[in-house]
Amino acid sequence: MDLRIFTEPQQGASYDDLLRVARAAEAAGYDAFFRSDHFLKMGEVSGEPGPTDAWLTLAGLARETSRIRLGTLVNSATFRLPGPLAVAVAQVDQMSGGRAELGLGAGWFEAEHTAYGIPFPGLGERFDRLTEQLEIITGLWGTLPGERYSFAGKHYTLTDSPALPKPVQQPHPPVIVGGHGKKRTPELAARFATEFNVGFSSMQVVSEQFERVDAACRAIGRDPGELVRSVALVIAVGRDDDEVARRALTIGREVDELRANGIAGSPAEVVDRLGEWREKTGITRIYLQLLDLADIDQVELIASQVAPQLG
Repeated sequence: MDLRIFTEPQQGASYDDLLRVARAAEAAGYDAFFRSDHFLKMGEVSGEPGPTDAWLTLAGLARETSRIRLGTLVNSATFRLPGPLAVAVAQVDQMSGGRAELGLGAGWFEAEHTAYGIPFPGLGERFDRLTEQLEIITGLWGTLPGERYSFAGKHYTLTDSPALPKPVQQPHPPVIVGGHGKKRTPELAARFATEFNVGFSSMQVVSEQFERVDAACRAIGRDPGELVRSVALVIAVGRDDDEVARRALTIGREVDELRANGIAGSPAEVVDRLGEWREKTGITRIYLQLLDLADIDQVELIASQVAPQLG
């Protein structure tokens, strides 16, 4: 099972904070370092020193790490135009030697749009824009050298684009689609995704969503087994009950709630929990949401005492 560190820097983090975690995750042997794409804090935190841009961050990390994969979970389609986003991701893929991954979603957090002057259309239009963006981005990346790419949609039009630069990974960097939508989300995953992710949900909810994605794949003649299946869950892992309780308190959560809805407990408990997730849902990848970015010890603890037992 791939273990990935997933951060929420809008809650309060500088680039140096993220670099420290990314380097620690790489040294500890994690598969990837991911970050959210938000411009406004959530909940009762200050959010200081303020938000950092996802792809500016990942560009920096691309040059200051050497092995770990780097990506977003997930970019909001409301934040960027698809052509420049395709350029940015391709450039980070080049800068990292082929380690970039793109998670892309419709966007949902209206307050951050209001706070930073970003238009926030209705849900239907956001999904329409997401659909066009996925088609454009993968289309640009897939255009052969020397050829041109054009697209005419309701929201975006591209004419005779040289479709440059090209990413290192071929046919393109992995594309992650996820969420809880029962119809359009599975359909988009079937058409465009390398990986399907469900965040912060029960095993039953995850399994039901995976079944919808399987059905959407079969409907267009795609083998559902081609998709990587993953989940994202918050963590509070400790050597003993006191350490688990301290970590839960630091992030403002209850231990019992985290044991039920996240990944919490001793390393042995967590190994059993992850094994249950794998058996009941078929996941092969998990994003461990590290809310306390100062807690490098937890990153190292999971790597040394949980990861070796997962096989």
